[in-house]
Amino acid sequence: MAGLKYAGMDDTDSEDELPPGWEERSTKDGWVYYANHDEMKTQWEHPKTGKKKRCAGDLPYGWEQETDEKGQIIYVDHINKRTTYFDPRQAFTVEDVMVKPKRYDGNTAALEILQGRDLSDRVVVITGGNSGIGFETARSFALHGAHVVLACRNLSRASKAVNLIHQEWHKARVEAMMCDLASLRSVREFADSFKAKKLPLHILVCNAAVCTQPWSLTEDGLESTFQSCHLGHFLLVQCLQDVLCRSAPARVVVVSSESHRFTDLLDSCGKLDLALLSPPKTAYWSMQAYNRAKLCNILFSNELHRRLSPHGVTSNSVHPGNMMYTSIHRNWWLMTFLFMLVRPFTKSMQQGAATTVYCAVAPELEGLGGMYFNNCFRCLPSIQAQDQSSAVSLWELSERLVAERSAGIQAL
Repeated sequence: MAGLKYAGMDDTDSEDELPPGWEERSTKDGWVYYANHDEMKTQWEHPKTGKKKRCAGDLPYGWEQETDEKGQIIYVDHINKRTTYFDPRQAFTVEDVMVKPKRYDGNTAALEILQGRDLSDRVVVITGGNSGIGFETARSFALHGAHVVLACRNLSRASKAVNLIHQEWHKARVEAMMCDLASLRSVREFADSFKAKKLPLHILVCNAAVCTQPWSLTEDGLESTFQSCHLGHFLLVQCLQDVLCRSAPARVVVVSSESHRFTDLLDSCGKLDLALLSPPKTAYWSMQAYNRAKLCNILFSNELHRRLSPHGVTSNSVHPGNMMYTSIHRNWWLMTFLFMLVRPFTKSMQQGAATTVYCAVAPELEGLGGMYFNNCFRCLPSIQAQDQSSAVSLWELSERLVAERSAGIQAL
């Protein structure tokens, strides 16, 4: 105590209160340090307690860290339109100890998971990001600084989605690009255009899907639900694989569904059957086609992780929520009516986007993949979805289908 008194450090009532001449500051990544203005020095340890501290969590929603014209870090509160040199996180500092990751559930919103996160160094591509869950996923990333590319088949709708995000935050880095998953030619053109931008790719969200639509064949001669939900995404990842590997660590999130449990892809001999994946009109049922495509999503994600994880690219599949009112069911009036009835009791679009966002950014998932998530929790998919031989067979079949159509062969 005599030493503290001599140094003038016993004049405060609280052990955490700083002595005269000292100031608490924080680094860009949230570590607290202390500046002594009398002696013109800084240190990591608290001048009284000797403890090291860091800011708890990230910047609050609506806050952004910037640099002024003198090179000093400033904090901008976009919601209340104010600027300060004080890091708002310093109000919630904790000692330098291990902190368990926060747990989320079905009531969590995507923006809650990203609260305070700075994604300004991330580039994200989202298929089908102009509406529904995809839009909320894109919006959440963009509002936290990520460079977001909406890969959509309808550029008019995608441009409107971009404008909505810009209206919310004029500095958001979000753009729309043409990508029709029902056309392998369009997927390749998108990949070439994206590569021409010379951007990295840290997060790829395979979100787009179609459901309950009448039977039709794509220009590539395949049933449209199968190609739009699975094969288009398969080719997209193939085309962007080199960019993902160069950007490692990178993550792929494939949006599947719990409906994958109510179907099978194998024939009576236990082999993967293309006639089930891309059926003729006489054997087509829209919901069954959707369920099979969602099973393909999980198998594809698992095999993708097995192949690319040695290169720093991980992949996980997710279920966004049950009976959510999105535009995916617009082709069947009965399904639309049913979804309207249950709408008050289901997740919001923000809650639906949460599991996708969680798998894309959660620190505890760094380097981990080949898993299936529901409500931000890992869970086991169906038995067939866990079957590696089925995943390998689907991958090889998908490679063959893409190669055949690349060579102009339409034979199934």
